Amino acid sequence: MHAEVSPKDRFLTVYGRKPVLEALNDTSLDIDKVVIADSARGGSLAEIRKAARARSIPVTTASAHRVKVLAGNGKQDQGVLADVVAPHMRPLSTALAEHPLPRRLLLLDGITTQSNVGMILRTATAAGIEGIVVPRKGVASLDPIVVKASAGVAFRAPVLRCGTAPDAAADLLEAGYPLYALGAQAPASVFDAELPERAAFVLGAETLGVSEQVRELVTEWLSIPLHGGVESLNVAAAAAVLCFELARRG
Repeated sequence: MHAEVSPKDRFLTVYGRKPVLEALNDTSLDIDKVVIADSARGGSLAEIRKAARARSIPVTTASAHRVKVLAGNGKQDQGVLADVVAPHMRPLSTALAEHPLPRRLLLLDGITTQSNVGMILRTATAAGIEGIVVPRKGVASLDPIVVKASAGVAFRAPVLRCGTAPDAAADLLEAGYPLYALGAQAPASVFDAELPERAAFVLGAETLGVSEQVRELVTEWLSIPLHGGVESLNVAAAAAVLCFELARRG
């Protein structure tokens, strides 16, 4: 099993002055630390320092380059970031060692549009999906745009981290999860296919669909019946249909 662990398996890093201040002002969020670039200037930084001090959250200083590296976005970090503790986020390897195992999981494969990732996190969490596998490579970073698209649910979503989607697919199969994927031409419908108690569902990229490496590991393909000449759904819309069908089945 690929037990790749990263510090980012515990935190969501929020960058930019307004998002950091909003996070600090949300007392429901547990913030590990704030990092400010030593070259950063401006009145909003005083507000950020004050808000952090009021909650006894450590504020450290680093070079502007270091902040850019930590934020993962050199254009929009504005010299400040905050590491927000995501209480339900953990490595996929940890989830696959738990007893009992999570019942239904989603695997995001190559979804790079941040708004789609955010909406999927919100929908899946609302539908009671027990784990959303978000690889660190090949999928949009869990950044402030994703958090905004999820309406803040991303902080509390049951996100499972791993290196890549093919690694995750192999690990899931090894752990006894059959892999289902959505395909327009699949004869079996998500509404009437027989599904086992435990299963993982792959959501492919917006234009390319499921990647070739993951495609080779798919156990069965499922379709969403469409009418009116519509050929496909946006991946976030398809995820919503799937998640609430799984919720309906209980």
